[in-house]
Order: sequence, then C-alpha cells, then structure tokens
Amino acid sequence: MKPAVSRTAGEAGRLLPMADEGWLAGARQVRSPNCDRRPTGAEVSLLVLHAISLPHGEYGGDAVERLFTNRLDPAAHPSFADLAGLRVSCHFLVRRDGGLIQFVPLQQRAWHAGASRWRGRERCNDFSVGIELEGTDTSPFADAQYTQLANLARSLYVLLPIRQLAAHSDVAPGRKTDPGAHFDWARLLADLARPS
Repeated sequence: MKPAVSRTAGEAGRLLPMADEGWLAGARQVRSPNCDRRPTGAEVSLLVLHAISLPHGEYGGDAVERLFTNRLDPAAHPSFADLAGLRVSCHFLVRRDGGLIQFVPLQQRAWHAGASRWRGRERCNDFSVGIELEGTDTSPFADAQYTQLANLARSLYVLLPIRQLAAHSDVAPGRKTDPGAHFDWARLLADLARPS
C-alpha cells in the first residue's frame, strides 16, 4: 500500500488518512468477520459501488451493521427471513448523513460482490474495494453521501492502485441492479475531477 496522506478527515475535498493497518481515520470501525485474505499478488484496482437499506427503503437504523456482523435477527422484520445465514460484508458504508463506517481493512477481501466479473476478470472481491451507499436502487441518494463518497474515493486512489469504478450491477449483470438509475454518476465523476 502507498503511504498514508496527512490531511484532515471528513471535510469536503479532503483526503482521509490511514489510521492503522488498513483502517481509515475518520471512519467508524465496526469489524466484520465476513472477510478473508486476498489472493497473493492481487492488485486492488477496482471500486464497486452498492446500495443497501434494511428494511428496504428505511434508513438510519442498525440493521445493515447487524447484517455485516452476523447479528441480524431474521425475525426482527418479515423481509429479513431471506437473509438468515447470509455472510456478507463491504469495506465501507456511507450513511445518508455522510457518516462513514468501515467493516473490513483494505488489505483484506470483503464479501460484497458475490459471483462477479469485470473486464474479463472473475471474482471481483479479490481485487476490489466494496462501498455500500445507504439507499435503494429506486430512489435518489443524499448530497452528503456524494461528498463523502468523493472524499473516500480520492483517498483510496492515493492509497491503492485503483484505476476503475463500477456499479454492482456492472459486475453482476442480471443478478444485481444497485446502485441503480438514480445514482448520479456524472456528479460523482465531476467531484472526482476537481482538485482536492
């Protein structure tokens, strides 16, 4: 990994420094057991964007954190029954208010993309960082999320050899639809093109 940057976390246009082995300062740490070692020599070159809310369309609760830490009670909501026994995670979750949670250190493989393929390469988890946005694929995302996502992406571009950005729907077409048609790719790309 590249050395950490020394800028303040959380401010618009600012890079998030590395705090500890694979953990970013400015992100709340909630460790997920749903991760493992990346294959030897795997170069982390891809960001994969997702959308999640539990229950669907409801924001602000702790159900997503519980899912990623294997503590979600399938009886807590009728829609959770299908999630029983599911073992998934991501590296980061960007909340509606721009809050940032990290579940898996960057050098480890989070279990976010599942059966996936990107530009001829299978198993995207091996070479990607997974970022979940609190939301759905059928509604707009919040301004604070775009700001935090741009800060996070810029930071990851400095820390890792990331060269590509894709939607979950791009790496798992026909199986996944997130982050969906309401995600403003032009806005994110314009934010990323601005100097930090």
